Amino acid sequence: MILITGEALVDVVRRPDGTSSAHAGGSPANVAVGLGRLGLPVQLAATLADDEHGHLIRRHLASAGVELLDTLATPDRTASAVATLDGSGAASYDFDITWAPGRIVPTEPPQIVHTGSIASVLEPGADDVEDLVRRQAPTAVVTFDPNIRPSLVPDPARARQRVATLVQLADVVKVSDEDLAWLEPDLQVDDVAQRWLAAGPAAVVVTLGPQGSRTYTASGSLAVPTAAENVVDTVGAGDAFMSGLIGALVQEDLTGPSGSAELRAADLALWQRVSTVAARSAGIVVGRAGSQPPWREELFGPDD
Repeated sequence: MILITGEALVDVVRRPDGTSSAHAGGSPANVAVGLGRLGLPVQLAATLADDEHGHLIRRHLASAGVELLDTLATPDRTASAVATLDGSGAASYDFDITWAPGRIVPTEPPQIVHTGSIASVLEPGADDVEDLVRRQAPTAVVTFDPNIRPSLVPDPARARQRVATLVQLADVVKVSDEDLAWLEPDLQVDDVAQRWLAAGPAAVVVTLGPQGSRTYTASGSLAVPTAAENVVDTVGAGDAFMSGLIGALVQEDLTGPSGSAELRAADLALWQRVSTVAARSAGIVVGRAGSQPPWREELFGPDD
């Protein structure tokens, strides 16, 4: 089982003509849906209220076969991110999110634990996330994507320390070059990736937008080009890259108690394979509107 921990929220778009639309989102929830669409057993530890937005998210998760961990604290209202568009199409954002799940206890021992984004740095729940990762790290492969939202970070120094701690605990870190520019503004991407790699992970995978990605390991680094052929929008691209990367680790049987050691012994050919799958997953998403991660047959083919 794969355990994803972090926020699920509703993205609401308000247009100048008074119309609006809402759809389920949140980076960890998007990753969970991506893995569910790959046919993998996945549980999401997120906090949802018993309200309209919560029901929308539950339906979205269920459509991909994602199980919602229902033992967490229930918030007064489901988190949301409201984007208000002006006449030129520019958006201003208003987040309404709290994160206080309490102690996170999976219903069965996970083989992979993934976390990141708002939930990994937002108090008080960030403590619960770190506690979970520390408890599960000895027996599960841990993946982490900081996916920083600077407007929701009241204490940048504290957030950077949170990220540094989770990097040390993780087996695989995926991070965008934009996040690195905020987290380590005085350093080059290569320098940060190498420093993070030395802190503990088996691999640090840096996504570079249209320039593809670069994966750093103890055996060296390698570049993987973007797989995007036709870009409609980039919504959910990073999350699809992450779910593709985790899905590829499962395909390679790099999970569970032995997974961490096996990842550290893996050669560059292995990382080339898994990074290529991740790029293909992101390439599929940017070719269609919104965060719509690929189904298993789209990513791995009908016979895999």
